[in-house]
Amino acid sequence: RIFSFLDVVTLCRCAQVSRAWNVLALDGSNWQRIDLFDFQRDIEGRVVENISKRCGGFLRKLSLRGCLGVGDNALRTFAQNCRNIEVLNLNGCTKITDATCTSLSKFCSKLRHLDLASCTSITNLSLKALSEGCPLLEQLIISWCDQVTKDGIQALVRGCGGLKALSLKGCTQLEDEALKYIGAHCPELVTLNLQTCLQITDDGLITICRGCHKLQSLCASGCSNITDAILNALGQNCPRLRILEVARCSQLTDVGFTTLARNCHELEKMDLEECVQITDSTLIQLSIHCPRLQVLSLSHCELITDDGIRHLGNGACAHDRLEVIELDNCPLITDASLEHLKSCHSLERIELYDCQQITRAGIKRLRTHLPNIKVHAYFAPVTPPPSVGGSRQRFCRCCIIL
Repeated sequence: RIFSFLDVVTLCRCAQVSRAWNVLALDGSNWQRIDLFDFQRDIEGRVVENISKRCGGFLRKLSLRGCLGVGDNALRTFAQNCRNIEVLNLNGCTKITDATCTSLSKFCSKLRHLDLASCTSITNLSLKALSEGCPLLEQLIISWCDQVTKDGIQALVRGCGGLKALSLKGCTQLEDEALKYIGAHCPELVTLNLQTCLQITDDGLITICRGCHKLQSLCASGCSNITDAILNALGQNCPRLRILEVARCSQLTDVGFTTLARNCHELEKMDLEECVQITDSTLIQLSIHCPRLQVLSLSHCELITDDGIRHLGNGACAHDRLEVIELDNCPLITDASLEHLKSCHSLERIELYDCQQITRAGIKRLRTHLPNIKVHAYFAPVTPPPSVGGSRQRFCRCCIIL
């Protein structure tokens, strides 16, 4: 019973104490959750096979993240022996192919969470297999599996309609039609990551919003084709939204964010980096309607001024919610903004790289009110560098972390 609370490394140490302890420590009932990432990442397939034989039906959760030496054969043996597995992390196991998903489909019907990120040999055949044999699947990560197309997504959602979290980051072949399948078959979806899916447009994402009313987290960073129509659709259909990441979506404007803020009052994290059209108007709406806001990135939003930060600093989220604000490359921000943030008692970090009008004195004054805050900034030399031989010398800026 005591051994059941120990981690992998401690169990292995206990197994060396005596024969009696060896039997107890290596009993399969103590190996229900195994994470080898911090233990040993260069393991071979036979280690996984031996683990599966010892743990058998006891094993519920296994992480082989980054185990480059593990391939399809070892995972077939694993699937045959560990049929009660519920959580399996194969992130970065680049040797595996569709054969692994075929094995999981055949033997592991209780699988709920599967991470296949960066397993670049995975194709639509894997998604078809999972659809047929793993109907309880709730979370699937296939980030950077760039061979996956709309056909694979169509097959997946028809058999796994209970999906709650789906990461398609870097699946560059996906088009709007893939999202239409998700919107039609996955009403329980809570988290969706579409970062760098460059072909996605408003049409596909609007379908998601209309079909997935429980959506709480959406990442569409890098999907540069989307417009305010997406923000309107989120506001009208997804009132539970907590996280929105739309960095580098330069077509989004204050109009869309106004609709979003007025309808999605549970927003906690927003990444608006390089949403270059937004102004203080967006910050005013967030300060009024989003009292739970904790993390806000406005880097490269060059139209933001001190007045917008003033409204944010006086907003409902300011005093005990706001933890991180990123203002890199906001040229209109001055020390006045730091004065407006003094009342944000929960503020833990502020980014100010390349904010030319921010001074060391302004940061020092902020720290007198928020002594534990981390301020990341750098400053150009105060005086012009001297000329040498008729040409101006180049000086690196001084990077500081206060």
